[in-house]
Amino acid sequence: MRLDHISYACGPDGLAATADKVAEALGIEAVKGGVHPRFGTRNMIFPLTDRHYAEVVEVLDHPASDKAPFGQAVRARSEAGGGWMGWCVAVEDLAPFEKRLGRESVPGNRKFPDGRELIWRQIGIKGLIADPQVPYMLKWDGDTDLHPSNARSNDVKLTGLTIAGSAERVTEWLGTCVEDPLDDVQVDWMAPNGTPGIMSVRFETADGKVVDL
Repeated sequence: MRLDHISYACGPDGLAATADKVAEALGIEAVKGGVHPRFGTRNMIFPLTDRHYAEVVEVLDHPASDKAPFGQAVRARSEAGGGWMGWCVAVEDLAPFEKRLGRESVPGNRKFPDGRELIWRQIGIKGLIADPQVPYMLKWDGDTDLHPSNARSNDVKLTGLTIAGSAERVTEWLGTCVEDPLDDVQVDWMAPNGTPGIMSVRFETADGKVVDL
């Protein structure tokens, strides 16, 4: 289990403008992601060091976004003005989470222009919607070279998160100590003053430290 990526729902200006804002803050260019047909969303990617990445994601006017929890989550965060939506951990086996949550994981995919396809399964978005401090879980399948962190070489490092919530609550959700998937990413926990979830993210860039975007 390891921290895989963090998701930022675009604001009212849309995907391109939000990605441009993130690019300016981090000093790196976005990589075009693509459409997630099963979820009714699309994204832009910011590859980071240590096999991490950040994504900016936008909901589409598509029936899938009304049905898929991921599309619902993106729409709700964007309608609230946009911002950090959640974090994701990659796991080798989703079966324990399927058993604990009482439902099956769902497939996801994104096709590349050359015909290659990024595929995965995920679970936990409904939990994130109900309690945004908790991560969702993902298992990558297929060609590991297609992992979004490999899309471009960058020196920007994700160093920390500030989450409104409880380490104990997230430990219970994961079924293991919350520190296990975080490696050297420092998490500061704060008592929620309203909705729990990611309050800010810290990066180390070529121009120094960046806190939030």
